[in-house]
Amino acid sequence: MAQKLPIDSNINSPNQVPIFRTAKPSSEFYTVFSEAEVLGIVQALESRREIPLKYSYKGQGAKIWDSFYLKYIVPTWYRTSNVEIDLLKSNFAYLNGDYQQCEKVNIIDVGAGNSYPVKAFISRLQKIDKIDKYIALDISDELLKVSSKNFKKWFPLIDYTNYAIDIENNKIPENIFKNQLENTANIFLHLGVTIANHHDRHQVFQNFRDSMAQNDLLVFTNEIGSNSQWDGIARGGCKYHADQVYGWLTNNLGMEAEDCELVRRYDPAKDSIVANLKLRQNYTINFSYLGIDKSLEISAGEEITIWRHHKFEIPTLIQEIEQAGLKLVHYSTNKYSSHLMVICETASK
Repeated sequence: MAQKLPIDSNINSPNQVPIFRTAKPSSEFYTVFSEAEVLGIVQALESRREIPLKYSYKGQGAKIWDSFYLKYIVPTWYRTSNVEIDLLKSNFAYLNGDYQQCEKVNIIDVGAGNSYPVKAFISRLQKIDKIDKYIALDISDELLKVSSKNFKKWFPLIDYTNYAIDIENNKIPENIFKNQLENTANIFLHLGVTIANHHDRHQVFQNFRDSMAQNDLLVFTNEIGSNSQWDGIARGGCKYHADQVYGWLTNNLGMEAEDCELVRRYDPAKDSIVANLKLRQNYTINFSYLGIDKSLEISAGEEITIWRHHKFEIPTLIQEIEQAGLKLVHYSTNKYSSHLMVICETASK
């Protein structure tokens, strides 16, 4: 935990050297993340004052996300609609193999989470005997365990496999596609408006493009609108998920709760809505893990981005996917025109 200093220790005269409190990440922090991931966090903190949101789904973060999804997103008697489920249903004609004139499809769910969004969709494919395999990919081993448990309970007769992968840093390994049946297409799903949370969307689109064959489709969802017109009211993930991520990080980075605050704002540099951990005191964060020995000084008043979300305006979205070598096949919006589902193929088709 942080070393406590007198409450006025951070008030310095012009000639006084600033005093920094010391924070040491917890043992749980180092248990959750690999050495490469710790280095990724250190690099992101050092270069752009960010802890990428993708890391929040690991360890205890998997339970946080699963609980958030089940509480606020899964349809219930008082909330009968779900954006992902509804959009998959309304776009089924493009997602059952007919568009590619294929007998079967493999569903490759990237950022699968707990696999709830695809349950009704997979059931519909199974009824018409169109699905061969379901492959769940996620950065979080813990969420893949949840996915496996859920999917095998729902669909014990469908071939299920999963792999841990960070789609922002890697294309999808070719061995995932081994033993693929002839006349079968792959449909890559990236649901949950996850594309909006990535720091480098272009690299994610490019990694998908480099993983796709000529007959494959990429399907993703996102919110529509102007980020700069945000009304300042935290809703959905910006409220409930960001709250939980903030709590986990402050506990496990070793900072005192009273030395931090959670702020949400529009980030013009990235044209995104962000949730930031703002420091009220100077801090040195000491990372010490296996071969890693790195200290970062972060001054009072600085902010660390821990959650981000980007809405798309449709012309900009089309431009981004084309820059990555993808081609728009179709898109549709939900009944409120707040979200859209986008279906792409490779531009070389």
